[in-house]
Amino acid sequence: MSFQIILGSASMARRKILAEMGYEFTILTADIDEKSIRMDKPEELVMVLAEAKADAIISRLQSTSQPDEDAHATLLITADTVVVYEGIIREKPSSKEEAWNFIKGYSGGQAAVIGSVFVTNLKTGKRKGGCCRAEVGTTDTVMGLPKELTEKLIHEALQLM
Repeated sequence: MSFQIILGSASMARRKILAEMGYEFTILTADIDEKSIRMDKPEELVMVLAEAKADAIISRLQSTSQPDEDAHATLLITADTVVVYEGIIREKPSSKEEAWNFIKGYSGGQAAVIGSVFVTNLKTGKRKGGCCRAEVGTTDTVMGLPKELTEKLIHEALQLM
């Protein structure tokens, strides 16, 4: 590869996606207070959060490393995701109980997942970002799965938190 990749995320899912695509990368996480950044529109929120993560990582890199003119280009990839349920933005839950209540509450309503990706070329400073929205209709199941299976999976997942 003629470029390096830094994944600006602690997300296991994002790590897995890049790895499955065949990319090698390093991981740096942004130390920002995501709850202090507010936007009314979820598409704006995920973009502003992904950009804020990039800015925080770039600031940290600039304060700890010397520029190398011969270095390969490095791409910094940051992202953010929220769920919108019945018009309310739901970000990362703050506890196991909140996660459980979010997931249980999705049954029978309309939800959307909004995600963003923000890529910064650290050598040139050029940036590109975008977001997408996926609508999820739910029925008498929870998240499209039989309720019993969903509850089992949720309980197992919560044990890992």
